[in-house]
Amino acid sequence: MEQKWQEDIDRLTRRREKIAAAGGLDRIAKQHGAGKLTARERMDALFDDGTFVEMDQMITSRASDFGMDKKKKPGDGVVTGYGLIHGRPAFAASQDFTISGGSLGEAQADKICRAMEKALDMKVPFIAINDSGGARIEEGIDSLAGYAKIFRLNTLCSGVIPQISVILGPCAGGACYSPAITDYIFMTESNAQMYITGPAVVKSVTGEVISSQDLGGASVHAARSGVAHFVYPDDLSCLNGVRRLMGYLPQNNEEKPMTVPGRERDRSVELSGIVPSDSGKPYDVRKVIDTFADEDSFFEVQPYFARNLVVGFARLSGECIGIIANQSSYMAGSLEIDASDKGARFIRFCDCFNIPLLTLVDVPAFLPGSQQEHGGIIRHGAKMLFAYCEATVPKVGLIMRKAYGGAYIAMNSKGTGADVVYAWPIAEIAVMGAAGAVSIIGRRQIEQAEDPSAKKEELLDEYNHKFMNPYIAAEHGYVDEVIMPEETRTRIAGAFKMLKTKQRDLPAKKHGNIPL
Repeated sequence: MEQKWQEDIDRLTRRREKIAAAGGLDRIAKQHGAGKLTARERMDALFDDGTFVEMDQMITSRASDFGMDKKKKPGDGVVTGYGLIHGRPAFAASQDFTISGGSLGEAQADKICRAMEKALDMKVPFIAINDSGGARIEEGIDSLAGYAKIFRLNTLCSGVIPQISVILGPCAGGACYSPAITDYIFMTESNAQMYITGPAVVKSVTGEVISSQDLGGASVHAARSGVAHFVYPDDLSCLNGVRRLMGYLPQNNEEKPMTVPGRERDRSVELSGIVPSDSGKPYDVRKVIDTFADEDSFFEVQPYFARNLVVGFARLSGECIGIIANQSSYMAGSLEIDASDKGARFIRFCDCFNIPLLTLVDVPAFLPGSQQEHGGIIRHGAKMLFAYCEATVPKVGLIMRKAYGGAYIAMNSKGTGADVVYAWPIAEIAVMGAAGAVSIIGRRQIEQAEDPSAKKEELLDEYNHKFMNPYIAAEHGYVDEVIMPEETRTRIAGAFKMLKTKQRDLPAKKHGNIPL
């Protein structure tokens, strides 16, 4: 081999070794000591074995101020590339905390944007793994401009390709807004943090001592703020969770989710034992889902936030569906501000990516009270209505027990565009519950009766017999069929099969103005 060839090969080998060393052995050890994988280890865990191909390995920051020349490393604190997930292509970016704390500068932003642009061109999912101290102060305005480019691409990709954000370390300041624009956010329990202003800033303003985890840890964002959708103990389980979610999603908005061999089962015969006929007694709606969904297929989204509404993905005969269900064991399944936001966002995601919707209804009302009214329940509840009315995917509903008032309308009623609505014999479809209705429409009769208590009971019996059943709704065409509980899976699966080729276009417009 010519000497020049050997010299150039040796030079490439040294560069590759430097790239593989990332921030150095000490920093890699520190990363492992914190219970975190390195950026490349995360890519290997995310993608199918041996399929990850790295891009732009040698890109380096051009900044030179504040001693940056001595801090420069190949890759500039992020690993980008592509590979296969369940045999299907996807692109990803994984921030490398061992290099300048994963801070984002101009070169890192350009690398991330190039990967996102490729994902958009190829119409395949994009996954962003966040582990960064935030904007690189040494690069000033260039780092802020880098975030702006990422946010714009997030927005352009929205509704076209699935975008997943994985928070495996700090994600602070402006960096939080890229995950917030994406479809789903995963966090780890011990290391993930998201906050706009850090603990030091909060302490200086309020005087209270607060930790980064208390301010923006996974438990906060999963249960209180609703920012996070999934939480896992560590990096590996979190990335496996991402892989599980990807199995339910199509590659883009022009495709449908893939069909997989489903472990079909039908335990609908158990439903009458799960759901009490007494509408005042609670039950766990997830047990209802488990009776008809393919075995172990239900994948709940945001399980700790707005627990009065359950949303998630499941399979019927191997086909993916999205489920929205009132949870009677929490706040009696009523709709309120957080549940409305949670439901509307999930409905719109499913509609973006051609995932049929199943709605399980057992709702007494929109939650009353001054706190809800002053917090904007009208505006937030309207999001649910807007989302269902706008969705053009197949929409099937099952009224299990209560379906009262405006909350009934908001839960995929025929008037808001449901294609097929079933009801069980115990369903109660009315403007409000019997006691409230009788107190209004029978007030004068009760007051004038010789025995007001007896008259009230008489009117309650009359109202219950006449209105608190599904038959008037069926007679008027608002319910397609009253079914027995044991017929649930058969009817639901049959409806989705019939609707599989549904096509419906919205009126031509730039976009609707959802009541944000």
